[in-house]
Amino acid sequence: MENVEVFDSPGKGRGLRATKEAWAGDVLFAEPCFASVVFDSLAANVCHCCFRRQPKLQRCGQCRFAQYCDRTCQRAAWEEHKQECAAIKSYGKAPNENIRLAARILWRLDKEGGVVSDMQLTTLDDLEDHISEMPEDDLKDLKVDIHNFLDFWPRTSKQHTVERISHIFGVINCNGFMVSDQKGLQAVGVGLFPNLCLVNHDCWPNCTVILNNGNHSAVNTLYHTEKRIELRALGKINEGEELMVAYVDFLNLSEDRKRMLKQQYFFDCTCEHCTNKIKDDLKLGGAEVEGAPEEKVKEVTEYSKEMLQKMEKARLDGNYNEVVKICRECVEKQKDVLADTHIYQLKMWSTLSEVLSYLQFFEEAAEYARKMVDGYMKLYHPNNAQLGMATMRAGVTHWQAGHIEVGHGMICKAYAILLVTHGPTHPITKDLEAMRMQTEMELRMFKQNEYVYHSMREAALNNQPMKMMAEPMEEGIKSLFRKK
Repeated sequence: MENVEVFDSPGKGRGLRATKEAWAGDVLFAEPCFASVVFDSLAANVCHCCFRRQPKLQRCGQCRFAQYCDRTCQRAAWEEHKQECAAIKSYGKAPNENIRLAARILWRLDKEGGVVSDMQLTTLDDLEDHISEMPEDDLKDLKVDIHNFLDFWPRTSKQHTVERISHIFGVINCNGFMVSDQKGLQAVGVGLFPNLCLVNHDCWPNCTVILNNGNHSAVNTLYHTEKRIELRALGKINEGEELMVAYVDFLNLSEDRKRMLKQQYFFDCTCEHCTNKIKDDLKLGGAEVEGAPEEKVKEVTEYSKEMLQKMEKARLDGNYNEVVKICRECVEKQKDVLADTHIYQLKMWSTLSEVLSYLQFFEEAAEYARKMVDGYMKLYHPNNAQLGMATMRAGVTHWQAGHIEVGHGMICKAYAILLVTHGPTHPITKDLEAMRMQTEMELRMFKQNEYVYHSMREAALNNQPMKMMAEPMEEGIKSLFRKK
């Protein structure tokens, strides 16, 4: 790899650093997936080849477990699936996602060895498994997985020691990367990318990782491009500077981030933002206008925590009217008490804007979306992918509400961010570019004659049957690696 090299990072072990200067949006390296599987919970709803969500999928005729968009995807996946297919038939059922991923990794290692391309900077044997640091409950789960793996693993395949199998499970546990659907909006599976495992963490990183699902639209599988991650620079990176990504969402408080990193990745974060608790005061602050008393801020913060739990339960149940009711009550309590950057208030605004948009209350949804983005801009890195996605949602919501000027402005801001974080060819960026062109055309029409614009817009909306927006789902993928 000409842009990066492995080096010993002080206090962190191995890391990657830049071998030449890079600028915002530059791809420092791209890496294909060593192996990946769809989550158990989505096995019937997501193509096991291209990870696209589809209403109708074709089931593998042999194992009756794997699902594909069409014959083309099935042929493209056969090399990776054929041993798994026979094993599932023999075993009688599909094991869990951990076992399926471990099996795919070992089958590939047996066939191709530890280094599968000239671009690979490390072997799986050299990656840390942290088994010795696992808590007792996790060790019990690991032993159960190993026991079930040995039952699943075919006698005709090369046999491996328990230590070898344990190491693979440990590597998956620490380094399993969230694989998103084609649009990059929801985590649908888990995969392993060896080079990515070398990139160390910083809460305020200089790089971001994005999954590119590749192109599987060609009829001939020879013209498919494979799933790959891309490590992209968020700003200027000097030659010799270490490349860092954020393993957890910066919107969490310093202590919460440190706790999550210790539990999942077995290290103590000593980055500047954790050490100095940078922006924690904003994330739990009181409103400046009224100068809310500290006790009142604490009281409303605790109340918000309880309401967030109730809201999440109603959301999981699909009771969106109850979600709106809970959020409105909470927002009323938070008003003039919590700062506009308080993380619990931002969470309520984000949920309200999304659910109200789904229920087609666009005017109110736009108001909360704007507040959410204003808060995010004071907390996140200017080129943070989550900020870009939130700004895109807010722009679309304003457009839906008929606020074409604000909507177009937000869509342009989101496009500038996602060009850096996702690149111009990612499906999200391409969709956003189409929105930008559409809103630009409408804005020109609006400026020429507001009355004609609104009349034409109303007529166009009236001629279309009312339909619900996409159902609200969990917020965009905020953790790179899979949580336990």
